[in-house]
Amino acid sequence: MAHDHHHHHGHGHGHAHGHGHDHGPVDTGDWRYLVGLVLNLGFVIAEFSAGIISGSTALMADAGHNLSDVLGLALAGGAAWLARRAASGPRTYGYRKGTVLAALGNAILLLVACAWIGWEAVERLIDPQPVASSWIIAVAGIGFFINLATALLFLKDQHKDLNVRGAYLHMMADAAVSLGVVAAGILILFTGVSLIDPLISLVIVVVILWSTWGLLKDSLNLALDAAPAGIEVDKVRQALLDLPGVAAVHDLHVWGLSTTDAALTAHLVRSEAAPADLLTRAQKAAAGFGVSHTTFQIEDAAQADCPDC
Repeated sequence: MAHDHHHHHGHGHGHAHGHGHDHGPVDTGDWRYLVGLVLNLGFVIAEFSAGIISGSTALMADAGHNLSDVLGLALAGGAAWLARRAASGPRTYGYRKGTVLAALGNAILLLVACAWIGWEAVERLIDPQPVASSWIIAVAGIGFFINLATALLFLKDQHKDLNVRGAYLHMMADAAVSLGVVAAGILILFTGVSLIDPLISLVIVVVILWSTWGLLKDSLNLALDAAPAGIEVDKVRQALLDLPGVAAVHDLHVWGLSTTDAALTAHLVRSEAAPADLLTRAQKAAAGFGVSHTTFQIEDAAQADCPDC
């Protein structure tokens, strides 16, 4: 259950610390990852088997690509489970950062999958191979519905949690791949031109790369403790400066604890006319930007040991 607590310590040398946080990660629904894992692992085995039976390298290559779905879902599901584990020992923030690492891993897997598809497509452009179009249409059609159904499991929370977004984008990308393979199979069936298959594959690679760039950028930023997307540090600083009784703000840091939680620390230099509830006002100002964990040091004068003062 989520809970909030705030505390304020007075010190004889004229400054105070305020701290408030909300430990309640969004319920990312571990069952969704398990369902997706089972569906996609079963499909990978079936698709690879169909590729061997039909002699279709396209199906075998797509099965290898779909194996990245299984790995991606395992990463995302494992991270969601870790995020629920309580803080202990030296891990004072718990395991919530695992969701960021999983999102980054998912983005990298998508890039690897694109490289795989692109390589296979170029090889088939150089050396066209006969394509079993009927097998491709049937198996890729099943794959499209499985990938789409799995993606829809994550649709609701994909804008709230970067880890969930990674799983959603991964599955939607694969649904697009499967749909493209179906379209290629139909065109090949009616035209007999096998080059259609690798050409459509290259178009799909471009689409996947376009959709993956945002996930890669956001997850890499969070891994480097940058401010989460949507939180502008300059606006946070200005909001704190606009509080009655705040003369200056320094040592302001905003970073992501996980793909859903943001943290903030700052030193606030108060004026003589500062209200008694300055700490509470500062915490509310930070909460207005979606920051769930705040730590403030309130000073009567900027501390000499601060290099940015």
